[in-house]
Amino acid sequence: MNAENAPVRVVIADDDEAFLEFLSALIDAQPELAVVGTARDGVETLELTEELRPEAIVVDLHMPRLDGVSAIARLRRDYPSLCVIVLTGDPAPALHEAAREAGADGVFQKGEMLEQLLARLSDTHRG
Repeated sequence: MNAENAPVRVVIADDDEAFLEFLSALIDAQPELAVVGTARDGVETLELTEELRPEAIVVDLHMPRLDGVSAIARLRRDYPSLCVIVLTGDPAPALHEAAREAGADGVFQKGEMLEQLLARLSDTHRG
């Protein structure tokens, strides 16, 4: 498979194990996407991104050791072309805005339709 047709490599970061498994299966079911790693806290998120060099990351905002907003700011600084999508259960508009200001490309609530997330991740190769 050439680079143009290669699936978008995705890392998922969430401390909810059941949701992490669900989202991994959902993303992996998309032929244009591939989950290459999962992290359960903010520090592990940074370490996996360094190790695996994904094109996209889906990150929760409430995680142990390093919160999502801080992780996003570091990811954006160190990997400016990385697609960073927030998927959170927290409805607080101020927190969503903080994630956007830190560099998130999109912020979605876990209760929203996941098609929006999948569509944005799939567009990573296309610009």
